[in-house]
Amino acid sequence: MTKIFVINGGQKFGHSGGRFNETITDVTVDYFTNHPDFEVRMSNVNDDYDAQQEVENYVWADVVIYHTPIWWFQLPHGFKKYIDVVFTQGHANGIYHSDGRRSANPTRNYGTGGMLNGRKYMLTTSWNAPEEAFTIPEEFFMGKSVDEGPLFGFHRMNAFTGMLPLESMHFHDIEKNADVERDMREYRAHLTKTFITEPAKV
Repeated sequence: MTKIFVINGGQKFGHSGGRFNETITDVTVDYFTNHPDFEVRMSNVNDDYDAQQEVENYVWADVVIYHTPIWWFQLPHGFKKYIDVVFTQGHANGIYHSDGRRSANPTRNYGTGGMLNGRKYMLTTSWNAPEEAFTIPEEFFMGKSVDEGPLFGFHRMNAFTGMLPLESMHFHDIEKNADVERDMREYRAHLTKTFITEPAKV
């Protein structure tokens, strides 16, 4: 039984109703609930949450699945607050015990103090930016991918805890040219490839 912890980081704020990430989250929970080899828990950063329970969800999970929009090239402030609160609660309490260094050699082994070793995570993001903004060198992101560019720090954050990445999926041009039916069809195929067709990677 593979244990999946799904986090909806889609925030309701300003003109955003968080609907796209609610849809992705619903599809994710439905997908795994309908496969007998998976057990699912879900949290929504818009809801009240208990930090210790969220830490326990991380410790319980085999795979953490993050769903988040990107605002100004970063996580929305509600999701960032969730990470700050929950990871602080997880210090020496399931998520990480230290930054990994020792006083005898303080310049080495930074980032090796995670306690979630053996677990994996998967990230989805949604953007107003079109995919070509990342893939064409002379466009805004200078040919850097989402994972290598704006979300590099997010991936290193997860590495700090000891988790390893599964293949990300990123949705582009959501505000002006969304095709939710197509996106969810492609996302389900991504889940099948990642968790069913190639389960040895999980």
